[in-house]
Amino acid sequence: MPPSHDPRTHGFLPSRPPAAQLSGAWTELDALAVAAAAAPAREEARLLVERAARGGEVALLRGRVARLPQHRAEAAAMRVAVVAAACGWTGLDPQAPLSRRAAHEDFLGLWTALAHRAEHQELVALPTLSLLNWAPERKPSRGTSVDQLARSETLVPIVRWAPPDQPLSRLDRLMLAAVRLEAHGIWLSRLAGTLAGRAPGDEAVGIALGRLTRVQRCLRGQLHQEERALALAPASAQQRGVLGALAERGALEPPVLLTADAVLGMGGRLGGGSRHQLRRHLSDRHRAWLAALDRHSAGVRTLTHRRGPDADAYREAQESLVALRRTYTQLVRTAMGAAPGPGVAPGRTAAPGTRPGAGARPGAPRPPHPRRAVPAPVGLAL
Repeated sequence: MPPSHDPRTHGFLPSRPPAAQLSGAWTELDALAVAAAAAPAREEARLLVERAARGGEVALLRGRVARLPQHRAEAAAMRVAVVAAACGWTGLDPQAPLSRRAAHEDFLGLWTALAHRAEHQELVALPTLSLLNWAPERKPSRGTSVDQLARSETLVPIVRWAPPDQPLSRLDRLMLAAVRLEAHGIWLSRLAGTLAGRAPGDEAVGIALGRLTRVQRCLRGQLHQEERALALAPASAQQRGVLGALAERGALEPPVLLTADAVLGMGGRLGGGSRHQLRRHLSDRHRAWLAALDRHSAGVRTLTHRRGPDADAYREAQESLVALRRTYTQLVRTAMGAAPGPGVAPGRTAAPGTRPGAGARPGAPRPPHPRRAVPAPVGLAL
């Protein structure tokens, strides 16, 4: 695998910051994605797609996919994924004949062509919607690696789910939190590379497992900070619907957690999907890398049946991964919850089926929505 595609180089982030703008005829796709993401309901988003398709804009773009450089093809694929998610087409198979009843044929053709160029079996998932949808708020210094950029700079979404005149929504913040998780989680990919191919008894195994546990604990602390900021952000029914559809399909699994799972052989994944099901949202090259990591980590996973210091370190790493997954699951639940009312503390959401603010004293005023975005949490030094 080329260094630019190796997760040990910059995690599962793209090899360079995503393209913030498209040019030429592709600006039409930019505008469509922005409008669809901000639409108050999926029906309105679908009308936008239908109007663009009838005007011939989508068919024109479909014929130009082959001319796009890889970097621009991935940027265009992100915008198509945003449009599809906003329209409620998360589970749609563009190549299935029945899909033509749900979406315009030209849009499905554009979707399929860009998925092929981006080397993704399925576009509408966190790897595309999040890891290709961010930009630093200010111009970065030359020579800054993409993972360092995502760790150290304030990030903003390229395509916002919140309208331009409103603060970032919970969905926006969840997607940016996933970017920062991948940027900090690069150390998990590097430690996984250290453990691959080693057998129990190798002196490097215990050291690497101890470091793996410490990194996972740091990531938990980072996610707790993200949740506190996310809980204060506004949320709409449309955005909660998008998150619910993604979660139902296991499309919110952070790739960095799949790396830890490959080494430690753990279950407990978000949504309970199979390993193959969760990896299908990754690019072909990243799925191949994880499959190789599965094979090369078989020796380390035999520690689950052993005793001794290395086996204890292995079980401690497993426990820390379970705790990290629970923390991420809580972050997603907070993002899917209604805006907190007077009876719900920041960082918590009202129980399903209850009215936000239930339990507050009668007549208590509802808190206003925040007028500005909460500053992003300070990244942890790993």
